[in-house]
Amino acid sequence: MHGGLELALVFLLAAVIAVPVFRRFGLGAVLGYLVAGVVLGPHGIRVIRDADPVLTASEIGVVMMLFVIGLELSPSRLRVMRKPVFAAGGAQVLSTGIVLAAAAMGMATLLGDATLASIFDWKVALVAGAGLALSSTAVGLQLLSERKALASEHGRLAFAILLFQDLAAIPLLAAIPLLGHAHSQTSEPIGIAILKAVAAIAAVVIGGRIVLRHFLRFVARTRTPEVFTGATLLTVLSAAWVMELAGLSAGLGAFLAGVLLADSEYRHELESQIDPFKGLLLGLFFMAVGMSIDLRRVLQEPLLIATVVMGFMAIKFALLFAVGLRPGGLSKRGALQLAAVLALGGEFAFVVFGEAKKAGLFDDVLRDRLVAAVGVSMALTPLLVAALSRTLVAHPVPKAKRAFDKIPDDHPQVLIAGFGRFGQIVARLLAAHRTPFLVIEDDIDQVDFSRRFGSQIYYGDPTKPELLRSAGAAGVKVFVIAIANQERNLRTVEVIRRLYPDAIVHARARDRRHAWELMDLGAEPMRETFHSSLLLGEQVLVELGIAPEIASQHAQRFREHDQRVLQAQYYVRDDEDALKQSVQEARRELEELLSADMGEGVLGEIASEEEEE
Repeated sequence: MHGGLELALVFLLAAVIAVPVFRRFGLGAVLGYLVAGVVLGPHGIRVIRDADPVLTASEIGVVMMLFVIGLELSPSRLRVMRKPVFAAGGAQVLSTGIVLAAAAMGMATLLGDATLASIFDWKVALVAGAGLALSSTAVGLQLLSERKALASEHGRLAFAILLFQDLAAIPLLAAIPLLGHAHSQTSEPIGIAILKAVAAIAAVVIGGRIVLRHFLRFVARTRTPEVFTGATLLTVLSAAWVMELAGLSAGLGAFLAGVLLADSEYRHELESQIDPFKGLLLGLFFMAVGMSIDLRRVLQEPLLIATVVMGFMAIKFALLFAVGLRPGGLSKRGALQLAAVLALGGEFAFVVFGEAKKAGLFDDVLRDRLVAAVGVSMALTPLLVAALSRTLVAHPVPKAKRAFDKIPDDHPQVLIAGFGRFGQIVARLLAAHRTPFLVIEDDIDQVDFSRRFGSQIYYGDPTKPELLRSAGAAGVKVFVIAIANQERNLRTVEVIRRLYPDAIVHARARDRRHAWELMDLGAEPMRETFHSSLLLGEQVLVELGIAPEIASQHAQRFREHDQRVLQAQYYVRDDEDALKQSVQEARRELEELLSADMGEGVLGEIASEEEEE
């Protein structure tokens, strides 16, 4: 089959059939795409006889995914991520590469296979180990996204490690020709390669700072949606192309472009434009990876391939678990989840092994075996993650589970999402003021209960744009997100912010970290116990004999001080050392402020001197 229309129909049919079936059995979409690719590929029913062109074209999906991830990271937040990126990421790549290289040499010795003799060369073993140390960004992030774990502690650390792996792949590719027995004619000195890399990164960063926002503003003024869609695709692909010209990862260029636009007014519109393309092309990418798995090689040498797959995945799993615990700082459960997601091989390994063959380090047999092993590891990882998830669910930790959020939204001047105790108090005040408002709740039992007492409440999911539009959300002035579930809370704010960027959004925050995540989305956080606890503290001071006006002043000072500290800590929330230091400084500052109110301490003495003068 060669027609473009027929190929598109086959791909879409395979996706529509395979993904729901695999999700029905709890195996995830990624495995469905991979199996569909194996069936359609050159080693299956041969609908596609050559997988390489499909794989090359579909890599645009990975590029777009990294652009969207970049949009979620402002430059200030990226700076505070330097510790997990370089500490955890560097430890993982270095330790895994060395251990896998040593294991490869040991395996060649044990098996005594003549075709594995080349691995006795430390250069060959080192490239093989370094290539297998890299994990699949596309598969790993997709698995985290499916389980809504991208914002979890192990999800953030997984992203940091994957980011470092993308950076580490650059010098690895530059070093392969130097290690090889035969330099290709296109190889260049490593100094020139590094210079080109620095120039490409500078071009993307400087061009993004100076040109991108003006360009998008010019396009937005045309008020033509399809032109803005084209401009979005042009932005992503241009950044990727510049990096690829310099021999770097195209995904790295897209990621940098996303980071540069993370603080822009176009962030949410860009994300909404890219999402449909990203999803379809990522599915195509996973199918292409499935097509590249050489089933004949696997069937001819099942024991050898199984040994390689199980060996390198077990080593990566153990080392990732150790890195997750320290320096990653995860719990044992979090470290296990991190290891399961990243124990597989990566798409960059295909490039590394191909370059090693060109440089004369690998022969055809060794490259085919390693490529087959990486492909099989990608197919096994969704099963590993699903099995681990079920095991962890079957053995819950004694402490309360962390909640997740997904909720609805609605009509007149105010829309309240969530109708628990928090939302009910807001609704009662608005009703007493005769302010028209709409309440949406996704718990049908809560809806039925509230309606029995005469509350006007509707059942629905506010993360669905069509529901928000039908409820008249475009005319709402203030959104109140009163959902207790943290995950659904954040998701609701994200959707409303994307659809109605000019609206005022007040959101219930469970704690400081939840408040910081809401601030990331441009919402005004309202910590659920802060004001009631502060009011109680003020009353306790009065009961202890403090004058009511003094107690009120202290409470007001505390409120203002805590709001300043919340804002200051927002910029360093991912840096544990800086956060600890800010807590200590804030405690001392608050003590000085309250002492000054009572005429005590250093600030009190200064105030007294100023009054005397």
